[in-house]
Amino acid sequence: MARRGAGTPLLLRLSLLLFLCPGGEWAPSRTLGCASVAVGSPVVLLGSAVTASCTIRSELCRGLEQGKVQITWMLDNEPMAGSQRRGPGGTEVSNLTLPRFNRTQAKLWCLVEWNGTKQRVGMAEIRAGYPPAKPFNLSCVLNLSDYGLTCQWEQGANSHLPTSVALKWSPRAHPSRCHRTRAQAVTGCTPQDSHSRCTVPRRLLQLYRQMEIWVSAANALGTAESEHLYIDPMDVAKLDPPALQSVQSIPFQTDCVALAWEVAQSNAHMELQCELRYRTPKDPTWALVTGIVGQAGTTQCCGFLFGMQYHFQMRCRRSSAQGYWSEWSLGRNYTTHEKAPTGKLDTWWSARPAGAGGQLEVQLRWKAPQRREANGRVLGYRVTLSPKRRGRNPPTVCNTTHTQCNFSAPAGTRRVYLSAYNAAGESAATEVILLERKGQPLARLWAVPGGERSLWVRWEAPLAPPAAYVLEWQRVSSEPGRCSACWQMEHDGAATAALIRDGIEPFQQYNISVYPLYKDAIGVPVHTTAYSKQKAPSYAPKLHLKSISKSDAELCWDPVPVEMQNGFITSYTIFWANSTTDVSSATVNPSLSSFVIRELKPSTLYKVHIMASTAAGGTNGTSLTLVTMVLDDIEIQFLFLSLGLVFVLLILLLICFQKNGRVKQQFWPSVPDPANSSLGKWVPAELQQEPLQLPGVREPGLATISTVTVLERAAGKQPSAWGKEPATETTGTFPALPQPYVRQEGPGTPGCGWAAAETCQGPGGSGETVQYARVVGDGYKGQQHTLPRLYLRSSSTQPLLLDPSPSPKPYQNLWFHEAAPLGCAGDGGCPEEPLATFPLLQGLRISGAEELHDCRMF
Repeated sequence: MARRGAGTPLLLRLSLLLFLCPGGEWAPSRTLGCASVAVGSPVVLLGSAVTASCTIRSELCRGLEQGKVQITWMLDNEPMAGSQRRGPGGTEVSNLTLPRFNRTQAKLWCLVEWNGTKQRVGMAEIRAGYPPAKPFNLSCVLNLSDYGLTCQWEQGANSHLPTSVALKWSPRAHPSRCHRTRAQAVTGCTPQDSHSRCTVPRRLLQLYRQMEIWVSAANALGTAESEHLYIDPMDVAKLDPPALQSVQSIPFQTDCVALAWEVAQSNAHMELQCELRYRTPKDPTWALVTGIVGQAGTTQCCGFLFGMQYHFQMRCRRSSAQGYWSEWSLGRNYTTHEKAPTGKLDTWWSARPAGAGGQLEVQLRWKAPQRREANGRVLGYRVTLSPKRRGRNPPTVCNTTHTQCNFSAPAGTRRVYLSAYNAAGESAATEVILLERKGQPLARLWAVPGGERSLWVRWEAPLAPPAAYVLEWQRVSSEPGRCSACWQMEHDGAATAALIRDGIEPFQQYNISVYPLYKDAIGVPVHTTAYSKQKAPSYAPKLHLKSISKSDAELCWDPVPVEMQNGFITSYTIFWANSTTDVSSATVNPSLSSFVIRELKPSTLYKVHIMASTAAGGTNGTSLTLVTMVLDDIEIQFLFLSLGLVFVLLILLLICFQKNGRVKQQFWPSVPDPANSSLGKWVPAELQQEPLQLPGVREPGLATISTVTVLERAAGKQPSAWGKEPATETTGTFPALPQPYVRQEGPGTPGCGWAAAETCQGPGGSGETVQYARVVGDGYKGQQHTLPRLYLRSSSTQPLLLDPSPSPKPYQNLWFHEAAPLGCAGDGGCPEEPLATFPLLQGLRISGAEELHDCRMF
């Protein structure tokens, strides 16, 4: 039972699919028993509204009796919302309205929901489009080979709907006969493969009778017809082309030709009207000859050039109707016979004396004769110095196939003669008068572009009216050999403009000269330059640094070659900038080739480039990097000159100081050298060992205590205390030596002043003792201290300083020149300045400092 219950939904689903939607979709023919879909119209106007309804009969749909039916819509694959209601007889009805149907073709599906799945139960196909457009440009042609009438037309806009097109015709009723309905008389044909053409066979046509022909187009939304044609099929017949048989000159030595022709066999019974056309191989257009009437025969035409090749063609049509022309016949070529050249040649010349030989160098140029005057192919040109006379041929100075000749003529030659010849003969000689170029020039001359390869040259005529003008032009730096094609003559003396074309190329400069031609002289030429088209220069000039200073830089450049200018250089623009400032620029006249940049910063890097400009644009050149100088040349010269002067002055001063001892002593005084003094030589070398170490003698400061050397006494003698008798020396043991001692005095102890000849008697001392030296440890530069002072005395009977005046003289000792301060005994007193800086004491050293403990400073 469980298995049976599980399989029941599957069986119900399969039955619903079999009965409701066999094959997976529900077509209208397959839904008559269960569902039906109806639309207002299966074909509608594009953009109009569409209404549809779907009706479901639940009792006919298995599996839908117990559940409620829900109907939904889909337009192709897009869901649509509709309204649902219950209809009569237990049916369910859903209505759908589409306000704007913008699809050309779509399928509208009706779906029902069963067991959570939407099933398609009905469908309607809807198409949309426009009524057929009106055909136009209807035309018909009768082909005489099979006498079928072929008509073609142009179809209008696409209607997006299946449209049937047919070509219809009917015989046009005679006015005296009763009118028959068009439905009884109309026949037609349908074009194949959707082509806009159709052919009516001969059996359905009535030749030489009027027929009414039109095109009809119809679709589900309407019908349209083209304009009606009323024609006789023979009036629109297109004949087969005729055939040209022969072409020849008749009579000989004239410009007329005769052509023989015949018509095709299909046109032999018709009266024809024909046309003839011809041209030379170099002519872009055809010359047309009309009014040739006849079935076959010959025709004669005149006005042809001699010695020229022509190409002929012919066509025909019925003369009684304005029908179609036949195709042009096969062409036939014919060359007319030649005749001797005619007319005068346009000439231009230049002459100059040929040194001391009495000859005249002449360059003669001319233009080839026009085709109408050449009368064939010109074989060459002949130049003579005299005209041709009857029975005499003058000597030829030049015979060439070119259009210029250089030759020598006797001095004083005023006329030469030029003629052209071909296979038929020689032309009459053209007289060339070698006039002097001293006539009145033009009042003004200028040129403007006439196109990329042409120039309009305009001028103001001189006061005297010229007979003609000669225009001469040459490309700048062009090849001299091309000059023969660089001139032309304007025969109208009243003209004020001429168009030149030969050899003109864009972006190239041309020098143009115009010569007025008078009856007895040639005017002085006036010159101008012009471009037919301009553009930016091919490249800009390269900058060169000519000179530089701290604020200026002079630049120079080579002008752009004329061939690369591509136009008139209007200006050069110089741009410069450093790394911190904006770009600066200056415009330079194109005639200049140098420029000075001013107001630059010293010792600064700049980048400079140049731009060459024409009226059509500019081109930038490569960049130039430069660095300004720190000093100008004048400043550098002044600096070197100043340094040189200072050096010379120093040398002079040194020389002066070397030569003048007094000046030398003022700047470099002579300082005594203690090491080389008499005292340094007198003191034994072994005594100069240890410096005097007296802590507390002077306070630390800027003053320095000199080193004092004390002469040692004999071995075994002890110094006696102040005020005691010295011990008796043992005679005979040591030699008698001077008895030095060191005395220390305090402020309250009477001492001896500094005097060379004064004796200071102490206890046990000898009255003969003379003060040898005194070391003062006083404060520096007058500072007051209470530290003890050290005295060094000697028992030598030879005073060191006997002369009151100091030595050396250049050293000014304040002891000899100032009064003694208070508290100092004797006339000498105490020095106001410390004697630590005394040069003689700088080399003194004190030994036996341990014996100086009983000295007192005063």
